[in-house]
Amino acid sequence: MVKKVLKTFEIDYLQVLDEHGKVDESLMPKVTDDDLKKLYENMILVRTFDKKAFSLQRQGRIGTYLEVRGQEASQVGSTYAMKDKDWLFPMYRSTGALIVRGQPMTRMLQYWGGDERGLISPDEFNNFPIAIPVGTQALHALGAGWASKLTGDGLVSVVYLGDGATSKEDFMSAMNFAGVYNAATVFIVENNQFAISTHRDEQTGSETIAQKAIAFGFEGIQVDGNDVLAVYKVTKDAVDKARRGDGPTLIECYTYRMGDHSTSDDAARYRDQKEVEEWAKKDPIDRMEKFMTEKGLLDDTYKDKVQADSTAAVKEAIDAYEKVEPANPEDIFTYMYAEMPTQLKEQFEEYKESKK
Repeated sequence: MVKKVLKTFEIDYLQVLDEHGKVDESLMPKVTDDDLKKLYENMILVRTFDKKAFSLQRQGRIGTYLEVRGQEASQVGSTYAMKDKDWLFPMYRSTGALIVRGQPMTRMLQYWGGDERGLISPDEFNNFPIAIPVGTQALHALGAGWASKLTGDGLVSVVYLGDGATSKEDFMSAMNFAGVYNAATVFIVENNQFAISTHRDEQTGSETIAQKAIAFGFEGIQVDGNDVLAVYKVTKDAVDKARRGDGPTLIECYTYRMGDHSTSDDAARYRDQKEVEEWAKKDPIDRMEKFMTEKGLLDDTYKDKVQADSTAAVKEAIDAYEKVEPANPEDIFTYMYAEMPTQLKEQFEEYKESKK
């Protein structure tokens, strides 16, 4: 006789700062006033860069771009909880996370302008290149987290994914290995409601994405992805847990993609403008400004200075980007393999002959 055992599982949802700028003091993370200002300043910088990058694409000064708008809290709050040498595995919409992690904005513009040198990580950070294939970075992050556990180096691997990536086998395999080997990996799913044009409800029957962790034997939590304080809190708890050797975590940041999927998309074709307007009321920066004003940390002078400093920093990055010398076309050949195979050598010689 087979005896079936049915267990009841629950997923926690965390919100610290609501859309009206009110906080639940009992849930407030341990942050100083300086931390609050840095979180705010980083969100303003990311949004300023985001707006300008979109404009540059429309002017033909970069090749393509995927907006972060609406997801600043998810990226800023989570990266702020990491240590510099922790491993970051970004997806194609992780521009904000990379900026907070010290990736020069000039290099970000290089990348979106078609120059792979833009993804060279600063020495003081462990930033992996942006993953364009959906979900493949989860496996790389799992490997880094597993390696950290084996070596005992105390580092944590953090990977960013969209809700669409959770339907891919790469995500499932990475989650399974993370659970089996107790890897020091944190999976951050920015559930912005759409996998390009496919609504979240049309790609999974799960009530939450966070509950997918249950099947793989570790913790999943859903957080208000427009609440930078809540995102910081759950990510800090998750990376601390992983660093102690207590295993992985899946964090679902419940947020919204305010722009199109990319600069080649028209979201008006598949979503209701009223929905967009409702989510606009939950803007992560607006609520942070309300909270900081009430706390006496934000006034017009400080707000204007933060915006002015961000605008100046972005302008400086653009000026530097547009002065960068183009990459050497020979790099296509010389950086393909450690040792160039015969066929590639022949192609390389043909290329050099064509340039004489």
